[in-house]
Amino acid sequence: MNRLEEHVKNTPLICDGGMGTQLHGLGLQPGECPELWNTAHPDRVRAVYAAYRDAGSSIIETNTFGGSRYKLAHYGLAERAAEINRAGVALAREVAAANQHVMASMGPTGAFMEPYGDETEEAFYEAFKEQALAFAEGGADAVIVETMTALEECCVAIRAVRENTALTCLASFTFDPQPDGGYASMMGVTPEAFARAAADAGAHIVGSNCGLGPDHMLAIVRRIRAVTDLPLIAMPNAGMPVVEDGHTVFPATPEEMARHVPAFLAAGARIIGGCCGTTPAHIAALCEALKRN
Repeated sequence: MNRLEEHVKNTPLICDGGMGTQLHGLGLQPGECPELWNTAHPDRVRAVYAAYRDAGSSIIETNTFGGSRYKLAHYGLAERAAEINRAGVALAREVAAANQHVMASMGPTGAFMEPYGDETEEAFYEAFKEQALAFAEGGADAVIVETMTALEECCVAIRAVRENTALTCLASFTFDPQPDGGYASMMGVTPEAFARAAADAGAHIVGSNCGLGPDHMLAIVRRIRAVTDLPLIAMPNAGMPVVEDGHTVFPATPEEMARHVPAFLAAGARIIGGCCGTTPAHIAALCEALKRN
């Protein structure tokens, strides 16, 4: 099978959906470490991977989003970072079909690099390097540096992947609507600035995930396409969250999400999937829509 960045040049692909809500449905408790389930409850993690595989996803994203030693330190698990990340990828590799890519999730550390915080670039690099090496050992095809808001952190993560592995590297930012009608991350980074910097850092594929529903995500993809020829990824939430009876609900149905597939393709997206609130049913609907286009 071709490398992911080569595969999507010829064929648009559907990625998978949300991980956290699926794990909660299988018993993950509030305050519990999701990534520890890679070793504590591997069958349940496999079940989530298998559900997205069976829905038709061409890419399995791993249960490693909070797998940096920074995040795992909150649970006293920093020294197990390599083990936990390696296990999350290995489980996906066991489940993946022959024509599926395994894409390891690398999320933000939750800390801030100088001058905005106390962490150094070197410390961030070493933490991301640790994850990247574990991903490669576990059998990943690609890494997605995702849900990023700070340009410096994102680019350090990209470099750690590119300089220490041969894996395909995707980079994905989260943006918010701005009063002027544009978009920017929590740290003030625009889609255009992100795309240029991520490409310069060595990302093979760039795009956006989380934060927003498909309508806003479509506008972001168009802005990124205007400044780069790299393949694009779009992973919107299932609509904007609302609170019903004390619970956060993402209202977009699978059919509503699927209606956006033609527009995403026209805007330049080569990988389409889902983030918060999306389920195997959403992914199945996206796959059916892609077949029609």
